[in-house]
Amino acid sequence: MHIGPHQLKNNLILAPMAGVTDRPFRMLCKSMGAGMAVSEMVASNSLLYGSEKTRRRANHEGEADPISVQIIGADPKMLAQAARHNMDAGAQIIDINMGCPAKKICNVMAGSALLQNEELVARILETVVRAVAVPVTLKIRTGWDKSNRNALRIAQIAESSGIQALAIHGRTRACAYSGDAEYDTIAAVKASVNIPIIANGDITTPEKARHVLRYTGADAVMIGRAAQGRPWLFREIAHFLNSGEHLPHPQVSEIRSVLLKHVDDLYAFYGEHTGLRVARKHISWYTKGLSGSAHFRHHMNQLESCAAQLVAVNDFFDDQLQRGERLHYVEELAA
Repeated sequence: MHIGPHQLKNNLILAPMAGVTDRPFRMLCKSMGAGMAVSEMVASNSLLYGSEKTRRRANHEGEADPISVQIIGADPKMLAQAARHNMDAGAQIIDINMGCPAKKICNVMAGSALLQNEELVARILETVVRAVAVPVTLKIRTGWDKSNRNALRIAQIAESSGIQALAIHGRTRACAYSGDAEYDTIAAVKASVNIPIIANGDITTPEKARHVLRYTGADAVMIGRAAQGRPWLFREIAHFLNSGEHLPHPQVSEIRSVLLKHVDDLYAFYGEHTGLRVARKHISWYTKGLSGSAHFRHHMNQLESCAAQLVAVNDFFDDQLQRGERLHYVEELAA
């Protein structure tokens, strides 16, 4: 799959997730088989460029190409400025967020709220595309609500505006993350435009990835929440798509190794105070399904130093290895 001049190594993409797809997680998922990873969204407000949080979100040091940065906002000129700013900082692809369903985003008419205003969508896309010399992509939902599924019109606007790939989450803004994703709208969009289409929503297993690709005709799939604590999902899907066979689930020893490396990267990236807190959610995701994990997570979340956190993680996995257990997956985790 190509996005502009960039050829991805496969058609598996890590979805942008606020508070999750930081540089350590993007690099981990790429090393585990993701063909591309999109950064968590960066506000278009130029006053935020100097904030520590924004600088961290724009940090791509050591990350494999292509570097895709997602921006969010509702003002065409500000979004164009944000796109140029991130391009100058090393972004090779600019992604525009018109899919976030969060109330605090939609209340300022950004994210998926923009789907209600097709004229503004066109102005934003045209302005941002003209502003940068790198490919611009777009992420949307199927519409504002089930009575207003306008993804097909948005896709046509996107194509005519110069957008070079379109990711579609198979829910409306009103659905948030409830119910099941639907793929008929994605299939209809794919049949109507010539730009690459990326299907997103409830892709939790290798079989589901193959089904969605076949059903929609999409060029790629985008995986979000299912990769939390399961970055090896990308290699499992890639192997299944290529061979029709399943890789074995990771041994507890590998889960431990991946987790410890990830946590160490978080400490280095954020510093001890913030890194400790960011690591908590990732440790919880990694250990879900292992014996005694609920009690462990409660204890681990009370710890206030990185050293104590690492001791707790190692003690927990020592116990798991003594039990000789594997991680038990819940097949249909939320995407």
